Amino acid sequence: MAPTRLFYCASHEQFPPDALLAHAVAAERAGFDGIACSDHLQPWWEPGESGHAWVWLGAVGQATGLPFGTAVTPPGPRHHPVLIAQAWATLELMFPGRPFLGIGSGESLNESPLGAPWPPVGEQIERLEEALSLIHRLFAGQRVSTRGTHFSTAGAFLHSRPLRRPPIYVSAFGPKAAAVAGRWGDGLWTLADPEQAPGVIEAYRAAAGDAGHEPGEIVLQAAFSWAPDDDAALEGARPWKGSQPAEFYTDDWHDPAAMYAEGERQTSDEDLREAMIIGADPQVHVERIRDVIDLGATTVVLTNNSGTDPLAAIGTYGEHVLPALR
Repeated sequence: MAPTRLFYCASHEQFPPDALLAHAVAAERAGFDGIACSDHLQPWWEPGESGHAWVWLGAVGQATGLPFGTAVTPPGPRHHPVLIAQAWATLELMFPGRPFLGIGSGESLNESPLGAPWPPVGEQIERLEEALSLIHRLFAGQRVSTRGTHFSTAGAFLHSRPLRRPPIYVSAFGPKAAAVAGRWGDGLWTLADPEQAPGVIEAYRAAAGDAGHEPGEIVLQAAFSWAPDDDAALEGARPWKGSQPAEFYTDDWHDPAAMYAEGERQTSDEDLREAMIIGADPQVHVERIRDVIDLGATTVVLTNNSGTDPLAAIGTYGEHVLPALR
């Protein structure tokens, strides 16, 4: 079996885009195998940050030599699937063989501010599948005219179309979305939750088999915060309490200040330590990431939420964590 790839993930919610670009360059130097980034309109808290992921990816393509893409991009009011296809076709033409598209159903946090109503979960997954169908057709060279339930096109066509369609990794947190990943994706993207991930992976593999093809990448995402002492590592990650409640990923929550207040109410410091890899001891990070790999990951995406000193955290991973994992 090929060794598990270890990707670095940049948080547009936590750091400004110019700083994140420096982090990406440092991550390549540290020995990460690829670069991912969140695709958000708003952060999970106030004030936070919200750089535009697609603009930033172009800079990452130029500044590094690694594979790169989003974790993850949602089709919907903010991103029509035709524009997603156009953007990734452009990235592939400029940086052949390197881009990947992480795609998912999104959150109200990033879609509702545009004025569209937030649909129930079933419609979110239906919208994702409809978007994936359009993206596949466009990369296949079709001129697409359709009036769908969620998206319409009139002669949409990729005039600048690369030879390769970038791989598509579909985000899923439950069996219905995992089935969409099995039918349309080149891999599954889910959280490295030991209770949730095995069932999602099983549903994905079953759906891929039913669709007549082999399962692809198993991409598991985890978040870390390193600092010179444990208390500083926890403090640097504390804003992420605003992302912890499960209902924020499905229900109509889109006020960052209210979301942080609710996340802080629901999430204890111990809960946050369990949900994220937090601490000063590199060996703790190594052991927690090994647990993620043991869940069946072919790619582990490690989000740097080290608010105390993100560049020092990258250096620690380069010196101690990545070599130990390899």
